[in-house]
Amino acid sequence: MLRWTLIFLIIAIVAGAFGFFGIAAGAESIAKVLFFIFIVLFLVSFIGRRSWGRHSDLP
Repeated sequence: MLRWTLIFLIIAIVAGAFGFFGIAAGAESIAKVLFFIFIVLFLVSFIGRRSWGRHSDLP
């Protein structure tokens, strides 16, 4: 999960640079999509970890 966080951080920095230099139209929409994808993946991972962590018979 840390690897994905670093990838999204790099993408966000690049998108922010595009926005700073005036290429914001495409970068803004890409950043919004990536943000919502990250939130969904985080919530799925968090809920899955909590529910799967309670079973002692799973590896």
